[in-house]
Amino acid sequence: MAMQLDHEQLHRLLESLADSDIQEFRLEGDDFRLEVRRNLPTQAVMAPVVAAPVPAAAAPVAAVDPSSSSPPPPAASSRSDLLDVTAPMVGTFYRAPAPGEDPFVEVGTRINVGQTICILEAMKLMNELESEVSGEIVEILVDNGTPVEFGQVLMRVRPA
Repeated sequence: MAMQLDHEQLHRLLESLADSDIQEFRLEGDDFRLEVRRNLPTQAVMAPVVAAPVPAAAAPVAAVDPSSSSPPPPAASSRSDLLDVTAPMVGTFYRAPAPGEDPFVEVGTRINVGQTICILEAMKLMNELESEVSGEIVEILVDNGTPVEFGQVLMRVRPA
């Protein structure tokens, strides 16, 4: 039984996932794979990663050992005021609805929840990526027309 998802069904699925508490979701069909992972706050992402070694190692060892793992926490904390907008799928990143049209957002643009901020084209489907937060676009890290990987950071937003 082949599974097909049209743009509207995909949009409804992503909307219902956004309204749920689900943090990871994977759906596979004959010719596609959709993986969704939440943009969790840095602390929530770091806590499970840190929590696993702490019981295994004594707390003093964990406190001494961070010299080897110190680069990731400063990187995360240095932009703790920003949220990463990541690619929910592999595809081609487009900043505008069509060639020659104005981009959806620029650095400095104020955005609202549900506002389209870019398009990811995958298998000839144009998937509008909507913001899950209100805030201001601080960085756009991908050039128009560039292929992106699942989970790649596309933009950074300072939540309002």
